Amino acid sequence: MDSKGAGGKGGRGKPKKKAVSKTVKAGLQFPVGRLARYLKKGRYAQRIGSGAPVYLAAVLEYLAAEVLELAGNAARDNKKNRIIPRHIQLAIRNDEELGKLLSGVTIAHGGVLPNIHQVLLPKKSAEKAEKKEKAPKAAKSPAKESK
Repeated sequence: MDSKGAGGKGGRGKPKKKAVSKTVKAGLQFPVGRLARYLKKGRYAQRIGSGAPVYLAAVLEYLAAEVLELAGNAARDNKKNRIIPRHIQLAIRNDEELGKLLSGVTIAHGGVLPNIHQVLLPKKSAEKAEKKEKAPKAAKSPAKESK
């Protein structure tokens, strides 16, 4: 009788199955095992549950996918094939929720959003109204000067 149990290295029994990573089991791209190691090493808590790194990996993967999608759209808008820091900046700052989440973050070579304050812009409607009022007066003034 084998005293090692199902997981032990007994010579007899079924052939060993190929190892499947936690990342593959969770159906994610971000490394679950590595995040588990970081959570343990970081001493955020005495004990880390088995679901915590899976959840964290899923959240990080979702955020990365969201930022990359928006940055890709910004790159396409600028007729570029590659995402540069400027595109990431535009993607984050134009999205309300991501902008709030990353409000305290500075992106190197990201620049700023193009923005001109309304006070600094010329008043188009007021100028057009003044020109229309002045136009009839301008027609009368040459006649007065000819006298």
